[in-house]
Order: sequence, then structure tokens, then C-alpha cells
Amino acid sequence: MSDKGLPIDIGISDKDRSVVAAELSKMLADSYTLYLMTHNFHWNVTGPLFNTLHTMFMTQYTEEWQALDAIAERIRALGHYAPGTYAQYAELSSISEPSTVPSAEEMIHLLVRGNEAVAKTARAAFKKADGVDDQPTADLLTQRLDIHEKNAWMLRSLLQ
Repeated sequence: MSDKGLPIDIGISDKDRSVVAAELSKMLADSYTLYLMTHNFHWNVTGPLFNTLHTMFMTQYTEEWQALDAIAERIRALGHYAPGTYAQYAELSSISEPSTVPSAEEMIHLLVRGNEAVAKTARAAFKKADGVDDQPTADLLTQRLDIHEKNAWMLRSLLQ
């Protein structure tokens, strides 16, 4: 959804800004869902890897929380409203959350899949942003790709 006000003239057409903002909205929804799942697992993890996972999850959800603002603010800079409700996130996100508290090992599996899902969403959004010469969005998405691919690798390493 676009906001009304002064026309935006940053060298990207209204239509292209709308397409990129829609992709960023999916990115925000996936990122928020992953943040919430990671924070939930931080609170509820148990077992022999408790300290390792509790600390790792906190590091990851803290970084994810900081990123949410950058994604939402980029959507706003493009002249659109950022989604910000659970209902919007549920509609836009590609990540499914568990309905119960999983085992520590299943938490790791779910977070690997969640980080990979965010990476795929970022990659799709990057293609749109790059295609319309939206360098700030492409840069933001490149940074997010690096973080989520690294997180997935670190989590996967715990399972080997």
C-alpha cells in the first residue's frame, strides 16, 4: 500500500517502486516470522546443548531484530507502508511456525529452514531491485543474504 503525499522522484518509477516494496514486504514478513521463532526457541530450548543454543539463538534474534527496522524503513523510503501486523505477516510469510515447542534438534532444523527461506525471499527481491537499478535495496538484500546463509550454515554445523 502506497502513502499519499509529495511525489517521489528518486529515479525509480512508481510502478517499479511498488513492485520492489511488495517484495520487501515479503522479506519483512519472513524476517519477522524468523525473528519471532528464534526468540521463542531461545526462551524454550532445553537439553544438553542448552547453553550453546540459548546463546546462539540470542545472537541471531538480536541481529534479526535490528534488521527489521532497516527493511521497513526501505519500504517507507520507496513511498509505501510497511506491513506490521501478525495478520499481514501470516499472509505474506513463506515460513510456517511450529504449533508446539519442538525438541532442541528440531529447533535447529526449523531455524535452518527458516534462514534458508529468508535467503530465498531475499534473492527473489534482489532480482526485482537489481532489475530497476534500486541499488540501496539491492545492497540491503545482499547484506541480509550473507547473514541468513551464514546463520543456516552455523546451525547446520550443529547437526553434523
